[in-house]
Amino acid sequence: MAKKLYSLTAIFTTPNEIIKAAKAVQEAGYSKYDVHTPYPLHGMDDAMELKETKLGFVTLAAGIMGATGMISFASWVASVDYPQVIGGKPYWSWPAFVPVTYEIAVLMAVLLTVAALIVFFFKFPNVSHPLHDTPYMKKVSADKFGVSIQAEDPKFNEKVVGDLLKNLGGEVSPVYYSEEFLDFKPQLFEPKFILLLAGIAVVSAGGGYATWNKLLYLPPFDWMMEQPKSKPQSHSEFYADGFAMRPPVEGSIARGFIPYPYKGKPDEAAKYLVNPLLPTKEVLALGKKKYLTFCSPCHGNFGSGDSRLQGQFPNPPTLHSDKVRIWSNGSIYHVITDGQNVMPSYQYQITREERWAVVHYIRTLERALNAKESDLQ
Repeated sequence: MAKKLYSLTAIFTTPNEIIKAAKAVQEAGYSKYDVHTPYPLHGMDDAMELKETKLGFVTLAAGIMGATGMISFASWVASVDYPQVIGGKPYWSWPAFVPVTYEIAVLMAVLLTVAALIVFFFKFPNVSHPLHDTPYMKKVSADKFGVSIQAEDPKFNEKVVGDLLKNLGGEVSPVYYSEEFLDFKPQLFEPKFILLLAGIAVVSAGGGYATWNKLLYLPPFDWMMEQPKSKPQSHSEFYADGFAMRPPVEGSIARGFIPYPYKGKPDEAAKYLVNPLLPTKEVLALGKKKYLTFCSPCHGNFGSGDSRLQGQFPNPPTLHSDKVRIWSNGSIYHVITDGQNVMPSYQYQITREERWAVVHYIRTLERALNAKESDLQ
């Protein structure tokens, strides 16, 4: 078989020489050539007049495909296949999909870009190249600098190219295709290659299973399903009282929460507390709702002290007495918050805003039962 020329190469000894050679080759009009250096050289891109690579479009397309596929899959699972209400959010809650969509987009962009390079450009599983293992490649991989002009270049003429490289001061040598490279065809879907991949997968999976489960006796990765925790209202064998739920440590305060400063100080609460809400229609509606829910079982729907508990709990005094009517709003708020006599505190059942709304509603009930002539006009 006659040798087929792949390229003419030239070896140079200094960075300045290879920069000069690259500029000369580019100015001569050659397009199928490459420069090889043992380390990156500043200015080489300009000398070769390299254009921006189109590989980024492949990566972009792969990333968009990965992101579209992941957001579609997550949407189908969350809205169709396995819909769940989590934290009161809608089925299709896109912020929850953002992290995994981003990760899959990056993963697909990287994997498909590398796969495209390996399969389509390098004829995988062939990993050889005419320049591999040549004296030229061994030199430029160590301490020399080289340029290679391919015979496929439209302007290529072996004598003209050789004279150009010699005039530039290079050590010129030809590189030929090997018979194996010329006869090679992509074997990605060859039965033998597919069987090799299947064999590697079986051996890897079997070896991993035997190592982790038989040799090291590690338990399955079930920590998401079997968690060492206690669920609300559940029984505990760890604590002596049998309760899994524990009260907070005495004196502990939730972050961002200001404790009620007038606990056990009704006079100070009456003096310093002022209702921050205006008696708007919305506030009175909120106060009525919370009053009927939490207050009316004992105080009655209109605050007259006519309890509906039928003697199971002591009836409270009426809210329309002169004593209560002359109380400040802070005093009523304090009783709701801190409790009084047999009445417990409702600070954990009713929020601060709701308590002030209840105060407004109690004032409304008092005024309705003790209306003045001016109120009826």
